[in-house]
Amino acid sequence: MKKAQLIVSITTLFLLMLTLSSIAMAGDDSFDRTESTTEKMVPRGRLELKREATNRGTPEETTKTILKISSYLEGVVSLFRLEVPFPDENTDFGGSPFNPHLGDIKARVGFRPVSVFGIPVPTFFTEVTFPTADPSELGAGKYQLSAGLQTSMPVSLPETMSGSHELTFEPLIQQVVSVGGDENRKNINYTKFELALRDTWQKKYWVKLTLKPVLDWEQDAKTGAVAELEFGWFISRQWSTWLMLGSQLWGDGVPSTYDQRVSLGAAFLF
Repeated sequence: MKKAQLIVSITTLFLLMLTLSSIAMAGDDSFDRTESTTEKMVPRGRLELKREATNRGTPEETTKTILKISSYLEGVVSLFRLEVPFPDENTDFGGSPFNPHLGDIKARVGFRPVSVFGIPVPTFFTEVTFPTADPSELGAGKYQLSAGLQTSMPVSLPETMSGSHELTFEPLIQQVVSVGGDENRKNINYTKFELALRDTWQKKYWVKLTLKPVLDWEQDAKTGAVAELEFGWFISRQWSTWLMLGSQLWGDGVPSTYDQRVSLGAAFLF
């Protein structure tokens, strides 16, 4: 019960801070770190709180609350991110938000992108997942290592739209494998893709459509995929919030997939 009280307190405080900030700074611009370097504040980190309601997901894809803390660094290593999930004891779509448990914690390290002959090279990152879920059934039960590449590429728009809209294509590829843990749990070996098209207009709002296909090498390259539609609002340079709707396209039982999902999140740059 102490865990539940802690999560409720954190969530209440976070939403209260979001409300007060939106009232005080509703006239400010985008929170994006790259854009913000030309503003008065250069953010050093990001705090994100997200609530996901998930139907018919795999062990790691269930109804939960997620806390992410990111630190932006100078040098070759440009990002350190800690993701702490709190899955509900009741794992169906409705969940049990006042009875959360600790899930599998993830730590990600990102490296600064470089350019070769003027051509930008995708950002490389590595991630470690620890089997910290309690009870263990709320996680994968395995230590997991992954590596990935991601980038963002501008998409040309007609002159009539380019003044108020910014369209970007944001692809990602990530390989995940298990390297130990509970011998009675399934081994993990899959490749995940994300193909996202994002439209930001007036530097205040965005909509993003993402296709996420997955190949599970433990099931003879069985494939699955989900599609997600996200609507977001840059409340200020520091605050943002969004709503995401997701649905399965195909592939029951493939890692990192689910049947349906609704997600509501908020983030603060500091």
